[in-house]
Amino acid sequence: MRDHIHTALRDGGLDAEPVLRLACLLEEQGVSTATTRELLERPTAELTAADLTRLGSGLLRDTGPGPGFVFEPGPWTLLEQALKIVERDVRAAGITGTLRLTTDDQDGSGHARVEFQGGYQGNGIPPHAASHPQEALACVADATQEVIMELTWSVWPTCPTHDRGLHAELEHGRAVWRCTPGDPHTVAPIGEMP
Repeated sequence: MRDHIHTALRDGGLDAEPVLRLACLLEEQGVSTATTRELLERPTAELTAADLTRLGSGLLRDTGPGPGFVFEPGPWTLLEQALKIVERDVRAAGITGTLRLTTDDQDGSGHARVEFQGGYQGNGIPPHAASHPQEALACVADATQEVIMELTWSVWPTCPTHDRGLHAELEHGRAVWRCTPGDPHTVAPIGEMP
């Protein structure tokens, strides 16, 4: 829910429904703030777009960033850019299906996740991954690899020489796909698979 509010605030077009749902949820959990009270006391029809932006931002601020980063625009944008780069390798392999960045608030980790064809797997992308573009790229590539392999039951990406699975790693500060067993070597920078 917070992810939806954050995305709508960033992209524009925040609706009253998710803001009111989060305010209700917070009140039910005993988290009563000036923002939640205003949302629940004012008639929904009176809430303007400016009110929703102010109150939605207030809810995100009131609930705090938690252990995650996904509600802050800068790091989230960095992860979205990394996913676009990784997606080039996915498409180069002929893999189709929707990829998107999401978060799962249920575990309270604030970790981002890569969703593929409506599903996601694994531990997600930790908040520290968004501290550097190349680290973000390697973490997003790893999460993308994990979800694609789990949902397609096939290895991706593979080394064109050895036909083995590759690993996303940082090599001299650059995110690359590496073939590690036997004769370790770099196959390509992430986003540049043949």
